[in-house]
Amino acid sequence: MPAVASSITREYLEFQSDRIERVLASHRVPVRVHGGSVTPRWIRYHVAPALGAKVATIRNLSEELALALGASDVRLAREGEALALEVPRPDVEPIYLLSMLRNLGSLPPLTACLGLAEDGRPLLIRLPSPDVAHLLVAGTTGSGKTELMRTLILSLAFANRQSQLQIALIDPKGRGFAPFAELPHLLAPIVTSIPLAISLLDRLIAEMEQRDRENRSMPRILLAVDELADLLAVGGKPIEIALTRIAQRGREAGLHLVAGIQKPSSAALGPMLKANFPVRLVGRVGSVEDARVAAGVSGCGAEKLSGHGDFLAIAGGQTTRFQAAWVPQRDWAELHARTRHAPRLP
Repeated sequence: MPAVASSITREYLEFQSDRIERVLASHRVPVRVHGGSVTPRWIRYHVAPALGAKVATIRNLSEELALALGASDVRLAREGEALALEVPRPDVEPIYLLSMLRNLGSLPPLTACLGLAEDGRPLLIRLPSPDVAHLLVAGTTGSGKTELMRTLILSLAFANRQSQLQIALIDPKGRGFAPFAELPHLLAPIVTSIPLAISLLDRLIAEMEQRDRENRSMPRILLAVDELADLLAVGGKPIEIALTRIAQRGREAGLHLVAGIQKPSSAALGPMLKANFPVRLVGRVGSVEDARVAAGVSGCGAEKLSGHGDFLAIAGGQTTRFQAAWVPQRDWAELHARTRHAPRLP
């Protein structure tokens, strides 16, 4: 492993690697730690088990490993034939969206910057990609769900003119999207009530049907909904039917749905709505069952995430752990100014 800045030194990494090998050897699971990667949020140790060693045995020793490493928890990840042990850093460093956007220089069209992936590279997601279309963002209080949704929206507005992207926001609690009230990309003022939500969804469905008739998909429209469960609980079937219709038919017409939910459940989402989110961004959730529903797969480990922007991206059968970028108060003014590079369309 290369040495890195701050308190994470080569000596520290080698010492922890030796501890991992000793703990597993004491339980008759010989392994070799060979390198890894360091990100602002966690350290990833690459682990090579001896022939015949069972992955389940290593996973069952997670508490012993966490105790030996002085960590709150550890997570075993598998990518093909490779294993990695993910350990939270003792000195977490925040990831700032503005700094990331400056370092990237420019983003491809209609591409959002979410944060840093487990290998230290920027995690980008392009809305028009066939395997993207719509995103579900899940996480309990303290997971960073709303901050991640803000990051996604702001990075898209930062890099795309209004002639390329328009944005509609539904925020039942009136807090999550409040900083976007003056965003020039908005199709309408931020919606906080059920009657206005139904009106906006009807408007978007009419636009979708017209685009289908005219065979066009530009400008792209991003519909972001925070607190989806609350919206469905209060709005009932009219809201569910409208959102399901957009989720099923919106991609071809250039409509993309991003929905945030605190406690995902089959009852709250509905089977038709749940089936139309190819990409899941999952932060810390309250239980193994919540993790399964949110991720759409079993055993993702989202219930063990550390919160505060620690997320999993599940797409195309692949799971990527990443640290979400965020926007401190000091950066909002500059980011807002940078989004005002195109006049509001009628």
